[in-house]
Amino acid sequence: MIPSLTVRRITASQGAVFRELRTASLREAPYAFGETLEDALSADSTTFDATAARHAFSATEASFILYTEGHPAGLIGAYCDDSAARRAFVRELWVAPAVRHLRGGVLLVDTAGEWLARGGAHEIYAWIADANRNAMRFYEALGFGPTGEHRRIERVPEQGETLLVRHVRHASSASGR
Repeated sequence: MIPSLTVRRITASQGAVFRELRTASLREAPYAFGETLEDALSADSTTFDATAARHAFSATEASFILYTEGHPAGLIGAYCDDSAARRAFVRELWVAPAVRHLRGGVLLVDTAGEWLARGGAHEIYAWIADANRNAMRFYEALGFGPTGEHRRIERVPEQGETLLVRHVRHASSASGR
């Protein structure tokens, strides 16, 4: 029997779950995120509580949790930047290795993208580390393509990352086909 997957927006009371998923992601893929495991482990629990509360109610940033059979198994962040263009981003996607074959990553990206689209986004962006070829292939398979933007990773300046973009298909534009 295939386990069922669900994705829900984080709630204000899930700081501990957020911390559990963030530290698990950093243990498994320390190269893929903007912080280190040491940063996450040394952060006070109130930091995670505050982030969960902000992401539960904000109109411009959110976190979504993947559940398999009711257990947290993945995480993604979504936000709109504060530039004049108000670009929408997904970030820090992670799915527990034991359930990756169930396509939870796709479900997380799609859920976060739908939330951003409801907020008016027409394009969804993702910064992907150049060294993370698996993530690059994953996002490309979901229809993301390069924007031509590239930058050095702040905490690891000898490495770079590429900005990918996917156009949002709104329900009203899809029905005209």
